[in-house]
Amino acid sequence: MSNINVLLLGSGGRESALAWKLAQSPLLGKLYIAPGNGGTRNYGTNVVLKPTDFEAIESFVAANDIDMVFVGNEDPLVAGIRDYMAEKCPSLLMVGPSKAGAALEGSKDFAKAFMMRHGIPTAAYRSFTAETIDEAFAFLETLQAPYVLKADGLAAGKGVLILDTIEEARESLREMLGGMFGASSATVVIEQFLKGIECSVFVLTDGKDYRILPVAKDYKRIGEGDTGLNTGGMGAVSPVKFADKTFMDKVEERIVRPTIDGLRREGIDYRGFIFLGLIKVGDEPMVIEYNVRMGDPETEAVMLRLDADLLALVKAAAEGDLGDLQAPHSAQYSATVMAVSAGYPGSYAKGKEISGELNPADSIIFHAGTAIDADGRLVSAGGRVLTASSLGDSLEEALAKSYAALSHIEFEGKTSRSDIGRDVLSL
Repeated sequence: MSNINVLLLGSGGRESALAWKLAQSPLLGKLYIAPGNGGTRNYGTNVVLKPTDFEAIESFVAANDIDMVFVGNEDPLVAGIRDYMAEKCPSLLMVGPSKAGAALEGSKDFAKAFMMRHGIPTAAYRSFTAETIDEAFAFLETLQAPYVLKADGLAAGKGVLILDTIEEARESLREMLGGMFGASSATVVIEQFLKGIECSVFVLTDGKDYRILPVAKDYKRIGEGDTGLNTGGMGAVSPVKFADKTFMDKVEERIVRPTIDGLRREGIDYRGFIFLGLIKVGDEPMVIEYNVRMGDPETEAVMLRLDADLLALVKAAAEGDLGDLQAPHSAQYSATVMAVSAGYPGSYAKGKEISGELNPADSIIFHAGTAIDADGRLVSAGGRVLTASSLGDSLEEALAKSYAALSHIEFEGKTSRSDIGRDVLSL
């Protein structure tokens, strides 16, 4: 199949990077992004569709001869878009798992139980509801500080709390079970705190075989030195030297293969990406969490290093046959630095005009929260506004390019971290 018409669902920096990579494929016919942002229009056609409006997506697919729906973000997957489309449009290729597979991200409790069933290394845990809060308090007493509390369901990246004292943990548990994150925290997972360094491993699978994509490390906290509130991500680097061959061999043997095999044994036909949020404890990899799509802002760094036709890869995975297709990586380093709105991740203003050099020679600007206003101006439309992503022969070079590119872009209240990648450089 050539001239594949693709509908990419999502609107963030991840979708900008995916659209950029898909647009390079000789297999691509037309690319539509729903709803997209102010930058994705450079790679395809933005469409006013909500990724969770399955009926509207079904109508668009039929009216525009769409061959593939590539689901960028987690909400449609957890809500069952693959199952819906399989029934309504059986010939449509879908990049993303079924609702059963998406429970790896949609339910922390399911994911932890899955890992226990298949011997995948992860932190000790138990799950609790409001009815079992006294048992939860007793479990907290068996743990050492700090205490990790996770909302079971999706909470837009804000459902994980790490508390320093048992008093804070008790109070936060009451608040979470009382509706802090709505229905997402009706069940709360309490788990052992793991101390180590984190990284993100991305796997593309057809349900049987898999390919491991470039490894990355992201930076979640708003402040320098990983301080302050959690965000959706302030930057990412790839590769990371601590994820060496010895470590990655352990990841593949102890985590990737058991995950793919476990899904198959449980009758879950999983075709798409698995994002492994890992922590290196001593020299051993352990799973912090699963996601069922690519990460953001890691995708902006990973796509620069993927020396393969992304559309060919995801088409093969969606068809259930990766065959001999490989996913080679560039030997270069990549670095992504995010520019955010003042006040993020709290309240922030939108509609700030963006000016400067948006097509630099040495970097790629991936848009995240941008839009075109009624006057045709590019403006901010979200907390995370855009990233500068660059390749270099060293991590220092890649970071220098990204920071230089961001320095030539302006919008009122522009904020970014100045220490992305610094911890990796010091290892």
